[in-house]
Amino acid sequence: MRRFFSNFARGWPGFGLLLLRIVLGASLILDGIGHVRPGHGSGPLIIGLASMANGALLIAGLWTPLSSACVVAIAAWEIFLGHESFCPWFLLSTIGAALALVGPGAFSVDARLFGWRRINIER
Repeated sequence: MRRFFSNFARGWPGFGLLLLRIVLGASLILDGIGHVRPGHGSGPLIIGLASMANGALLIAGLWTPLSSACVVAIAAWEIFLGHESFCPWFLLSTIGAALALVGPGAFSVDARLFGWRRINIER
């Protein structure tokens, strides 16, 4: 994961990335809940469960490049389904692509697992 990001942003930029991850993840979870309804068939159920799992991964900041790429795929799927307005999905796919390129920030599980380590050598 470290090879994807040269730096995990800290401070205010890190809080900004955290806010983007929370908003994007919450949007996906709410959309997924809307898809998971009895009697809708297996297609919407799979998309709904994938959206909810992906939203949870984004909020935690775990496997951010992969989950952000999945956001773009889910949003493209929703756009091609032909909803009345594709603008919200276009916005979510843009935020997902930006998170995939910039990274999760310092306030994420990715930063804890794959971030730079400090080694103190004492004499």
